[in-house]
Amino acid sequence: MYKEDNKQELEEKVVSINRVSKTAKGGRTGRFAAIVVVGDKKGRVGIGTGKSLEVPDAIRKGSEEAKRSMVNVPLVGTTIPHTIIGRDGAGRVLLMPAKEGTGIIAGGPVRAVCEMAGITDIRAKSLGSSNARSIVNATMNGLLTMRTAEQVARLRGKSVEEILK
Repeated sequence: MYKEDNKQELEEKVVSINRVSKTAKGGRTGRFAAIVVVGDKKGRVGIGTGKSLEVPDAIRKGSEEAKRSMVNVPLVGTTIPHTIIGRDGAGRVLLMPAKEGTGIIAGGPVRAVCEMAGITDIRAKSLGSSNARSIVNATMNGLLTMRTAEQVARLRGKSVEEILK
């Protein structure tokens, strides 16, 4: 129903493909790990990791996990409601709203998440770790902990005008 209709308009972006190996008694076994971001560019985004012996299988698995983990991101027009720092492990990402027409000023992993979420105007800075998985997770953490003025007003039992004073 809703999920089936939505799958046609989902786009995916591969953030990174990494070759990983495990040394066992019989020797080394090599695999590929892929980090994939999936979104509808209308406020829904998900991230996933897939591992397999071959790259296409790893990407497919990551894409399926990302579709299962999709969440809604609060948007204000084409940007985010407020400045926030997202954290995951040693990865920290500073996300700042930007005026319309600014574009996405961000590094690779942050850019992928923002594009798939439908954010077209944002400034971002990766702080701490440069690990792609940590950066993607920190970006998602930041986007998920944001609140719009309407949400804050509802939580406090006040009007939006009282909150924005």
